[in-house]
Amino acid sequence: MNAHVSQGSWPVLVLNADFRPLSYYPLSLWSWQDAIKAVFLDRVNIVAHYDQAVRSPTLEMQLPSVVSLKSFVKPTTHPAFTRFNVFLRDRFNCQYCGSPEDLTFDHIIPRSKGGQTTWENVVAACSPCNLRKGNLTPAQAKMFPRQAAFAPTVHQLHRNGRLFPPNYLHDSWLDYLYWDTELDP
Repeated sequence: MNAHVSQGSWPVLVLNADFRPLSYYPLSLWSWQDAIKAVFLDRVNIVAHYDQAVRSPTLEMQLPSVVSLKSFVKPTTHPAFTRFNVFLRDRFNCQYCGSPEDLTFDHIIPRSKGGQTTWENVVAACSPCNLRKGNLTPAQAKMFPRQAAFAPTVHQLHRNGRLFPPNYLHDSWLDYLYWDTELDP
C-alpha cells in the first residue's frame, strides 16, 4: 500500500521485517490510520513515533512514524513492466533529448514495423521527441536513445528511486532509508 501524503497528515514509513523499506519510489508509506489499524491487528511493530498523539475515551496513543512488518514480505525479483517503472528506469528523462517534461513512452522499433511492447523496445520520451520520431526507426529518424533499453532489476529501480526522494522526509525515517549509502567523513 503506497500513498502520497503530505507532512501534516502524519505519514508512516513501512519497513519490511528486515527493516528495509518495502519500496523506495514511491516510498512505502501508510496513513497514520492504516498504521494504527495494523498495530491493533498485531501485523506491525512500532519502531518510531511522532510527538503527536490520538485519543479515544479509553486510550491515548502516539502516532507511529515508522513501523516494521512482523512477517517478512519477499521482494519481487522481476519488476513489473509498467509506464511508471519505464520512467523510473530512465530516471524520468526523455531518452532522446534529456527533457523531464511531458513524458510518454516510445517504441524504439515502432509496433507497425514489428516492434513489441517490452523492456528492451520501450523508452521514456517527451511528447515533442515522440511526435518527431513518429512511426520511424531510430536510423530513419536519426534519433537514438541515450541508453539502450533494458529490463531493470528491482535493485536498479530502487537505486534510481533513491534519486527522487519525496517532498517530505521525517527525521525518524532517515536511518532506514539511506542505511546503505556511504557516510561523510
